[in-house]
Amino acid sequence: MKTFIKYIIAFFVMLPVVSCNDGIDAITEVAPGADATAPVVTIKAPLNGAKFKVNDPLISIDIEFEVTDDIEVGTIGVFIDGSQIATYSGDFKDYRRVLQSLRAENITTGVHQLKITATDLDGKSTSSVVNFEKEPPYIPLFANEILYMAFDNDYVELISVKPATKVGAPVFAGTSVVGDNAYKGATDSYLTFPTAGLNLGSELSGSFWYKLNAVPDRAGVLVIGPTDAANPTAQNDRTKGFRLLRENAGGKQRFKLNVGNGTADAWVDGGAAADVAPGSDWVHMAFTISATEAILYINGQLVKNSPITGVSWTGCDLLSIMSGAPRFTGWDHKSDNSYMDDLRLFNKALTQSEIQNIIDVTNPYVPVSGETLYMPFNNNYVNVVGNVTATKVGSPIFSGEPKKGTNAYAGATDAYLTLPTTGLTGESFSAVMWYKLNATPDRAGILVAGPEDTANPTAQNNRKNGFRFFREAGAAGFQRFKLNVGNGTADVWVDGGVAADVANTAGWVHLAFTISPTKAIVYINGLPVKESPITGIDWTGCNILSIMSGAPRFTGWNHKSDLSYLDELHLYNKTLTQAEIQALM
Repeated sequence: MKTFIKYIIAFFVMLPVVSCNDGIDAITEVAPGADATAPVVTIKAPLNGAKFKVNDPLISIDIEFEVTDDIEVGTIGVFIDGSQIATYSGDFKDYRRVLQSLRAENITTGVHQLKITATDLDGKSTSSVVNFEKEPPYIPLFANEILYMAFDNDYVELISVKPATKVGAPVFAGTSVVGDNAYKGATDSYLTFPTAGLNLGSELSGSFWYKLNAVPDRAGVLVIGPTDAANPTAQNDRTKGFRLLRENAGGKQRFKLNVGNGTADAWVDGGAAADVAPGSDWVHMAFTISATEAILYINGQLVKNSPITGVSWTGCDLLSIMSGAPRFTGWDHKSDNSYMDDLRLFNKALTQSEIQNIIDVTNPYVPVSGETLYMPFNNNYVNVVGNVTATKVGSPIFSGEPKKGTNAYAGATDAYLTLPTTGLTGESFSAVMWYKLNATPDRAGILVAGPEDTANPTAQNNRKNGFRFFREAGAAGFQRFKLNVGNGTADVWVDGGVAADVANTAGWVHLAFTISPTKAIVYINGLPVKESPITGIDWTGCNILSIMSGAPRFTGWNHKSDLSYLDELHLYNKTLTQAEIQALM
């Protein structure tokens, strides 16, 4: 037996020696080839354009990168904003492919550049660069704001800097009203966020931009409600919290709000006024809940208000975003495939003017070519091209009767607006507006950009520069609209006579005028009423634009404040065609 064991041991001792040479070539050294190419540097984190939303003044970021070379990597340098924070050389486990990670500390608020430079043994070098941003702490943009989700490529609530919880697979729209992106719904997908920390009280408002996808034809949009323990698979306890939802109404989608006071629920159903058509562009949605009333708004317009007896938040520990699930599914108001942007909640019942202000602030106006001014007069006097507020002289007010939007300018005695003309003028000029005539007083300035008349400071009337668009008595019961243009040495009149008359009781009319280097034209309701040849316009000394008065630069003939209504004022540094003017109507 011992002899047998010896043979076995001898066999296994000899086996590796025999097998190592059995059919396998011996290892031979191969000389490296020519070093033909420079290293390749790939930065894996952070990604170019990354934004870090953290309220701390200093943050750390993780950097990951890969360097490859055809022969051998020599050295690697890591730089932030030009300062080297790390270097690597030699002793790489894989001398042709280096994977490395590190943490950069003390990153301040602002945009930063990360550069990684790799050099091979032959001295060839390559750099790769990405830019990233540490965003400043979010400061609520509006009073009483308690939640803000921008949906700029993440689902972070920016006041608490906490991410919402994803259910399913929500995505991003690739388009937005505000910022870089917007939420896009998907089947069985939505977000949730805990209500703890929101300090829900007796009042609540919500505001957001929304682009409808009408499939499915009903959905939950925003829900804060209690668990329905009696119906766990079809929850529908409406006695507490609120539910904002949509459902089919004759092919359109009707938006409704439901509010629970603790024992019963109340509906805010505006009927057809709360309908949005499939294919509509972005609309602004808002709702308010107070101790006595709940209101639903679409594009700043009140579509329904209903009396209530308050809201109860008992058991309402979860906010669902873009679905009724999990707390409001009993009627199949589940995930919404629409787009949502710029979601905000407030712990007060916003007024209509506050909602309109949110719309104006969060929907930056994109001017068309040549447009230098647009004033919609929606409860403010802002030129939304550049977000410049006009200066009030006296006490102009609002009409409460807009041609478009939520309001319009209403004149008052000795009251008007002024704006600097910087950026408004050119060799060509056009103005369009909606106007509702108040014929008392029987003459007034409407738009004036003229020079100061130092010789007549209390009755100014230097017409050699700029323009004056005004009205004065025409035929009985009518006001006549005229334009005067100065070329630097003299003035030219554009006076259409009776063709330029508007009846005192006409209601809203559309007014426009154009000035080119060769002619000036006045239009009423899209039709030219007078064209006059000119030799251009000279803007010397014309540093202010007066709106709804001739004052202070054109008062010599008593064309002072206009008590009429004005809405949708646009200015252009080009000559509009008649077709363009009619399109603006």
